[in-house]
Amino acid sequence: MDALGDLVARERRSDDPALLAPRQNRTYDYHRFCTTAWKTGNFWRRRGVHEDATVAVADDPAPEAIFAFLGAALLGAKTSFGPSEVPDARVVVAPNDDIADYELSPGGQKVAYGGPPDDPAVARFERDVWSENPAFPETPINPETIALVVRSGDQRDRAEVNADREFSHADLLSAARDVADDWGLEPGDEVAIRASLAAPGTVVAGVVAPLLAGAAILLPNEGAVGDYAVAEGDAPENEVIRPEAAI
Repeated sequence: MDALGDLVARERRSDDPALLAPRQNRTYDYHRFCTTAWKTGNFWRRRGVHEDATVAVADDPAPEAIFAFLGAALLGAKTSFGPSEVPDARVVVAPNDDIADYELSPGGQKVAYGGPPDDPAVARFERDVWSENPAFPETPINPETIALVVRSGDQRDRAEVNADREFSHADLLSAARDVADDWGLEPGDEVAIRASLAAPGTVVAGVVAPLLAGAAILLPNEGAVGDYAVAEGDAPENEVIRPEAAI
């Protein structure tokens, strides 16, 4: 695999679980997961997202955040998790209750999930993605294209606060491959996300690594326990990695 879009390539569709979200009472097998990622990419394209554009996504462990990231990656766009102010964002994605807190530059667009937005200018993720074309045209992406940006001033990124940090498709896939190999991930395994998505290691270990191995992302509720976890503190899983150790 050379680019993040390869994680949701057509040949990866199967009945194996890809994303488990018990808080939202939702489960995606790889067939539905890949199709939803493609639809999100198509939706972003219609919203003006293109290679090198930025999609700002709330630091929220919800399926929509995962699909927002993958949809951007399919187009060669960058994702920034967490900050409510991303001046260069073409699209911002956040829960309906929080979307008003996000600031946009001229030409930017807001997309909310978790219920119909009160503002008619705000798009609704669930409705608009559902109605998109369920096929995505082949879009070659250079592996060195930037896929993830950690903004300066985000204190969750303790490694460096004076400059933005950028991670290419190749960076994320290489680090995820190391995590998947160390854990011996395989289809049927579940990796719980118990850390901030604003930390790049959470994206590597909690999103990219399980998808790379054909395993499942787990967005746990209070009672759900995975086989592995990326966590900033204590976790009930037997094997746990901290975000800073993943990349």
